[in-house]
Amino acid sequence: MDRWPPSGDSDFSDRVLHTARDGLAAIRARRPRVHCITNTVAQAYTANALLALGAVPSMTTAPDEIAAFAGSADALLVNLGTLEPERRAVIRTAIEVASAAGRPWLLDPVFIDRSAGRAAFARDLAALAPAAIRGNGAEIAVLGPDEDLATIARRLATVVAATGETDVVTDGDRLVAIANGHPLMARVTAMGCAGAAVTAAFLAVGDDACAASAAAMLLLGIAGESAAETARGPGSFASAYLDALYGLEAADIAARARVTTPEQGEAP
Repeated sequence: MDRWPPSGDSDFSDRVLHTARDGLAAIRARRPRVHCITNTVAQAYTANALLALGAVPSMTTAPDEIAAFAGSADALLVNLGTLEPERRAVIRTAIEVASAAGRPWLLDPVFIDRSAGRAAFARDLAALAPAAIRGNGAEIAVLGPDEDLATIARRLATVVAATGETDVVTDGDRLVAIANGHPLMARVTAMGCAGAAVTAAFLAVGDDACAASAAAMLLLGIAGESAAETARGPGSFASAYLDALYGLEAADIAARARVTTPEQGEAP
């Protein structure tokens, strides 16, 4: 699949804004397929989020199909929310074939802070050159105890995207903080899993993994803010969020974006 060229702007926060605008247009025009190995409770919402944005989901974890699906997808999501022994083998196969095909893959290390075995598996996967790792602060910290985000990113030679009240994305050299979002996003199951899939869709159409990851998280936060304006609670918010992803426009990015580039080591 052809990829849109990155902006030449020297200011990384501006680059993220350009990437959000152009990446959204590229996804809608090119409809990249993201193969999602994800939490079983998240599959339907994740698929709907990708479709609302303009991408195409696929979800199989069948051992006899995974190579064909992952190898032909435009990007791969590896979410560790559901992690029985059979799925571990499927994940390794999917990463192997996606990497061989030159496709970007994203690691979502769900709950690795709750299980030593899951944490060890995530560390093994993190060493296999994911284009990005996206998780909450507690999960990311397991991958690099006593290291800051930039150090983890440099050591693993990948992009690290940490979600929170303020999202932070870094490749070890560049760092951007994104303040968009709404508290209701934490009240809907699968919201983070769907966000990881959307980030993978941006990786599928971009050449700059750091800018693409940040752009995805920016748009997810803007969609959350927009959805909260009409939602009455978590149930209506979940539906409004899909509508917001579907209706996102370049004007929304320009009007709502709250993106800064703090110095390395500075709290965003």
